[in-house]
Amino acid sequence: MRVLVAEDDVRLAGVLEESLAEAGWQVEVVHDGRSTYDRLLTDTGYDVVLLDWMLPGMDGVSVARRLRGIGVATPILMLTARGAVRDRIDGLDAGADDYLPKPFDLDELLARLRALYRRSSYTGEAPVQVGDLVVDPVARRVTRGGTEIAVSTREFDILYLLASHAGQVVTRLTILDEVWDGETDLRSNVIDVHVAAIRAKIDRPFGTDTITTLRGVGYRLEVPAGSR
Repeated sequence: MRVLVAEDDVRLAGVLEESLAEAGWQVEVVHDGRSTYDRLLTDTGYDVVLLDWMLPGMDGVSVARRLRGIGVATPILMLTARGAVRDRIDGLDAGADDYLPKPFDLDELLARLRALYRRSSYTGEAPVQVGDLVVDPVARRVTRGGTEIAVSTREFDILYLLASHAGQVVTRLTILDEVWDGETDLRSNVIDVHVAAIRAKIDRPFGTDTITTLRGVGYRLEVPAGSR
């Protein structure tokens, strides 16, 4: 398992490198945003990126947004000392799959990295098609009418879960259990943020309305008439 650690604090980067190596990860470290972007642009073999928000040269949010914009789907766990809800939403909207505020517990960090890695490692599942929307868990590709749509790891996992249960209500609790392993608070709006981002990608550009919200319950991916 390969992880790229992007952290400008040399001491913290050293601690992370040592801890992750002891946990069995193959670790590489960079200290600025431009190096992070360039590395991920040329090397698609990383399983997870541990990305600090406040990197010099190009901040972590900009790195995430630019990578997602060109279709790089490597899971991103963002580290940030910024604890405001708006800041966390900005990070998720930029394409981060999860965030962890500083200071953090190393055991929790490792658990979150393992969870991201597990969710990015689908093997053997057939693509799910609902109307002209196709979600391929092996290639981790989403297409609508043949047009490829770039989504983050969390967005893909939510969409795949909804598509796999098309026409059925998927509760918020189920999404937490399947996508977050129960790691986030049911009262937070993190699921809503991700679903809104999914809608902006799979519906808005195509003039469709695929996902229905059942307030206080969950979501349903609608099956078009004549589809399965």
